[in-house]
Order: sequence, then C-alpha cells, then structure tokens
Amino acid sequence: ADVVCLPASRVNAFERSMTADLLVDMLRDAAVEEREKVARRLANLTEMPGVLVRLMLRDQIVVSRALLENSPTLGDADLIDCARQATAEHRMMIAQRRGVGELVADALVEAGEVPVIEALLRNELTRFGHQTLETVVAMTRDSPRLIPLLLRRAELRPSHAYVLFWWADAEARKSILQRFAVSREILQDAVGDLFSIASEEGWQDPLSRKALQFIERRQRNRAAIAKSPYDSLDEAVLAAEGGVTREIAEEISYLSGLKPMTGAKIFTDPGGEPLAILCKATGLPRAAIRSLWRGLRRPETDSTGAMAPALDRVMATFDMIAVDRAQTVLRYWNWSLSSAMTPALLKAIRDGDQAAIDEYSVPQRAAMLALSHDFKR
Repeated sequence: ADVVCLPASRVNAFERSMTADLLVDMLRDAAVEEREKVARRLANLTEMPGVLVRLMLRDQIVVSRALLENSPTLGDADLIDCARQATAEHRMMIAQRRGVGELVADALVEAGEVPVIEALLRNELTRFGHQTLETVVAMTRDSPRLIPLLLRRAELRPSHAYVLFWWADAEARKSILQRFAVSREILQDAVGDLFSIASEEGWQDPLSRKALQFIERRQRNRAAIAKSPYDSLDEAVLAAEGGVTREIAEEISYLSGLKPMTGAKIFTDPGGEPLAILCKATGLPRAAIRSLWRGLRRPETDSTGAMAPALDRVMATFDMIAVDRAQTVLRYWNWSLSSAMTPALLKAIRDGDQAAIDEYSVPQRAAMLALSHDFKR
C-alpha cells in the first residue's frame, strides 16, 4: 500500500500497476481491518489503480466508506460499477456525494430504491438526464413522497409535470400549476402570420396544424358547433348540470377542442382541479364549475352548510390561473395524448381503463392508456 501511494516521481505507472495487482491478490484474504486501512490510504490519492479501487468499492461498507466519503477523484465508471455491484448502503453513500453526474444518477435510479432516490433529489449537485428524470416521475405513482422533492428540481419539464399532475395531491397540483402553467405569448407572436397562411391552405399540413393548434389563442372548436346538438359550449355545460352522461361529456370535449379521452380524464379526476382548468381555458364563467360539479353528483356543501372543501379548492384554482396559462395546461394534456408520452411514463400510468378502450383506434388506445389512472387509491 505504501508503494502504491508513492508519488509519480518515485514510482512509474508500470511499477504502480504491478504493485496494485499484487495488493489486490493479498487483500482478497486480508482481514476487514486491514482492507479498511488500505482504503483510508487510497482515499487521499489523486490517481488510484482501477483494479484496486473497484475491489475496495465493492467491499463491505465499512471498507468502502473512506473512499465514498472522502475521495474526490473517483471516476464515474468506478461509481457506476459500485452502484450496480454493491449494496443499498453503497448506493446511498454515492447519492450523497458532491457532484453526482448524469450517468451515475442513472445507475442509482436503475436500482429503484426510494430512499436512495430521495437522497439524490435532495442533493443539489446531482445532475439528472431526461430519461432518468422520466423514470423518477414514473416512480412517483407508487412513491408519492418523492413528488415534493421532484418538484424542486430545476430539470423538471412541463411534459413531466403535467403527467405527474394526475396522481399528485392538492398541494403538489397547486405547485405544478404555479410553476409550469406558462404563457404561450412569445410563440403566438413568433408565428402569428402563419395562422392566416395555414387557414388559406385549409390546414392541409398535419405537422404545422398540430403545432399551431397548440399555440393558437382560441380554445373552443367552432367547427364542432355545426355538428353538435347544442348551440354552444355554455349550453352543453348547462345540460350537464342534470347529469354528466358519456354523450354530454364527449360533446363538451369536442366543443372545448379536446379529444374525448382527455375530456373523460378531466371529468373522472377525483380531485376536480382539471374542471377549473377546462372552464378557465374555454372562457366559461365560474358558475360553470358548479354546473359540472352538480352534474357529476359531487357534494357542494359540508355538514355545516358551507362550501365543500373540494369544491372550494377547485374554485380557488379557477381564480388563481389566467386564461392563457390554463390553455397551456389543457393543450399540454391534449397534446400529450399523441406526442409527449414515453415508455417509462406510459408504464407508470397504464391501468384502469382497459375495458373502455376497445372501441378506439390503436393511436387512441395508446393515448387513453397514457392518461388512464388508478382511482382506487
């Protein structure tokens, strides 16, 4: 160990490597105390023989601790090897190191250990890759305690947050809307001249049509009124007050510029906040929330006669969010049905609607699976 730790001026690379090979062979049969002593010596080196480092990192935590806690020069390859070959205790110590890189974070998340992922999310110097973050978002479905930590991460994107919204609690939903319900004004200004061009061409290009539909200010679908039994969205909402049937829900969805499965997701959400987003984005009045709430047979008052807490929360959501920002959220939900879902997120939120999807096309079935939710929890 003394020879391995000599400076480069005293021992060349080949001599160090030969000595490390011999030391590795000896350490396999050495007592824990001896292995721990060698690990403490190695922790102070700026260059460590790879074969020796990996042996030490895979050792018992009492041996590896000195390196994992004190060595700033461990490479990502060594840490990834340790994460995949050692124990949960090793992974926890790696998660708490300064400057955990994207590849190391990916290896730690791969193990699926919630306490380790909590430590990673708390570590401000951790760097998450996009795919790794998606895996964590998917895990929050069954591990909701990760949600508050995840929402603090700067790497979180709207596509993640708006999927996470469906199983988040009321406080997390409020945080998501406050942070990610952004304005589309800069996009609208940038492509304002294209709307008239696309209209003159009859919206024939599917790619530009899809993008412009996400950006445009108008949320209601005027073309749907001609085919609807209702004269307006407002009239359909009033009709829903007597009971939200599948037919009425679909009509409200079409008139609101939504796919039917997006509307179904909004109407069946147990929290109710999506109803506020729908009403605000489409220019419906506050009273429309009460109409839909009543049509869904949800309690409007509590035992004291005051407004039910759930309805009060939904009303507060309506008051909190601006029209353009509500439209952003609604468009993201609708857009994600065909564009923004990835395998990790699909896997996380696929259940509950299996029996109802047979009548839809393959893309629609994939979309419905993407936005389905387990309401049993």
